[in-house]
Amino acid sequence: MTRHGTMILSNAQLPSGATEPKATATHTDVISNKLDHTFTSMDANQNGYLERADYESHANRYLQAYKLDRNDRRARAIIAFYQLYWLELLRHAGVDGDRLTKDQFIAAQRLAGIDTSWLNMVEGSSHAVFDCIDDDGDNEISKAEFERLLRDVWKVTAPEARETSARLDTDGDGAISRQEFIRSQREYFLSSDADAPGSLFFGPI
Repeated sequence: MTRHGTMILSNAQLPSGATEPKATATHTDVISNKLDHTFTSMDANQNGYLERADYESHANRYLQAYKLDRNDRRARAIIAFYQLYWLELLRHAGVDGDRLTKDQFIAAQRLAGIDTSWLNMVEGSSHAVFDCIDDDGDNEISKAEFERLLRDVWKVTAPEARETSARLDTDGDGAISRQEFIRSQREYFLSSDADAPGSLFFGPI
């Protein structure tokens, strides 16, 4: 059995006559490494599983960071997304019970990544998160506002947050547009390019 990034391949899974793959940064490795990073960030109590409570906790980070009342439309959108996100993961995981190991999470997330309904949901969540950050509604967020999101919600260190905000400003105008923000979310979940701006959305992988 050989471990590549966060993927585990057994000899039985290899095609007939094939040798074990070399430990290179394959398409699967890059995406799985990003999902490994996501699992660690989402596992609020660090018990090695993802559960509904972890997703509720993460939604609450937004409400606390941006001082949103639960009846605020932005808060409702964030809460609804995390509830649906968790249910979609369970559906794709096909497991009994209400928690996922890291391997189960990665497998479910990769299956969800080819589901059009899930991709639409993620894009909707990107709008919901952007609306939390964009207080003045001008469809742009400053690098400082984006760094605050990473620090206060995703617990990314300040240096990493500054590096990420600079990378996401792809047109170099000093701000992150709604379009840049949404594109980066797509890249995080779907791009096999480790150097793509969106691949670094939650810090180095």
